[in-house]
Amino acid sequence: MSKSRLCVLVVDDDESFAETVIALLEADPRIGVTGWASNGAEAYAQVLKLRPDVITMDIDMPVLDGVEAIRLISAHDASIPILLLTGSMSGRVAEGLAAGAKFHLPKKRAPEELLEVVLALTAGTLAASGAAETA
Repeated sequence: MSKSRLCVLVVDDDESFAETVIALLEADPRIGVTGWASNGAEAYAQVLKLRPDVITMDIDMPVLDGVEAIRLISAHDASIPILLLTGSMSGRVAEGLAAGAKFHLPKKRAPEELLEVVLALTAGTLAASGAAETA
């Protein structure tokens, strides 16, 4: 992967959805997926190894959920933007944003908005703790 491409780590325990996210991201020549993790513990290990430019993070996952993973990753390196990409609309979204995620995008809106949000996050043009949808 060329250094000029943004490196994204996709974190989701739903392999089928993760494959969709990877395909959406890699359709853009400016973005490359550097890895996939199926839980928060794997995500943290990959962050230490791969140093992605941005992370897409689900909330409800086994082993270590997304909120706890965000806390760990943010404590290690708060400069990596984390996008909550989840189907959950519970209070856990607010927890994830409070833990250090920069933005929330519901999974159902990923096909239309994922590329734009990832690029805006890495460019620093999205407001911190923004939310694409609140209900």
